[in-house]
Amino acid sequence: NLSSKLAQLSCHGNLCHSFQSFNTSYTDTGLWGIYMVCEPATVADMLHVVQKEWMRLCTSVTESEVARAKNLLKTNMLLQLDGSTPICEDIGRQMLCYNRRIPIPELEARIDAVSAETIREVCTKYIYEKSPALAAVGPIEQLPEFNQICSNMRWLRD
Repeated sequence: NLSSKLAQLSCHGNLCHSFQSFNTSYTDTGLWGIYMVCEPATVADMLHVVQKEWMRLCTSVTESEVARAKNLLKTNMLLQLDGSTPICEDIGRQMLCYNRRIPIPELEARIDAVSAETIREVCTKYIYEKSPALAAVGPIEQLPEFNQICSNMRWLRD
């Protein structure tokens, strides 16, 4: 009953204590990625599973997965607006990025316009064959070398 394939794989393989994806939008750019907390012995496997999921988004994400993600995004967006402080933060973020407050129906329409094909195109443009930025803290001796990490952005090991 976990929400994503990545969550299922990380849970069943006991690959990490936690992980969280993030997305921060700016006026002319953005920052997107994932952070995770792993045991030293599982960091390479967890990184491989993450990269494999990213490659899958480039090639074979399904409409049902996108529909589930869109519903989750819209739900979380509305649940986050539960007080004056988060509403003000949302208004400020939208003013910085769009120079206006976007009404909720317009946000929902923008989300609804996304398809599996859109996801594949965007992921291929920004993920496939791109070198990721990486920061690691702690006992990282088992972390693959950066060249190996970059090559996993093109080809997958089994």
